[in-house]
Amino acid sequence: MTRRLISSGSRFEAEIGYSRAVVDGDWIFVSGTTGFDYAAMTIADDVVEQAAQTLRNIESALAQAGAGLADVVRVRYLLPDAADFPRCWPVLRAAFAEARPAATMMAVGLADPRMKIEIEVTARRRAAARG
Repeated sequence: MTRRLISSGSRFEAEIGYSRAVVDGDWIFVSGTTGFDYAAMTIADDVVEQAAQTLRNIESALAQAGAGLADVVRVRYLLPDAADFPRCWPVLRAAFAEARPAATMMAVGLADPRMKIEIEVTARRRAAARG
């Protein structure tokens, strides 16, 4: 199986030189994704709203790769303010309750001060999804 690149259409991908996701066989590697609504190029002020939009962005990339959130095996949460993380738990739990992926949370600086959360995932398509 060949390597395939997936784009969200975000201007950041072209400007920086990366893909939203890379599919390599059954593995899907989704880049660090933020809460920007890429169609409108807007971002909410609230960390929970950003987390929800981030998950929608990730879900879209996974769908293009023939997978879903239930296929996620690894997730990394990056937040500038660790104190914001517990507020996001209900949204994250709803997204990953079935997959229960291995997870890491780190407090880090992000590229844009408007960004309050960035999420990166690795997924592996299940045999049934391969078709």
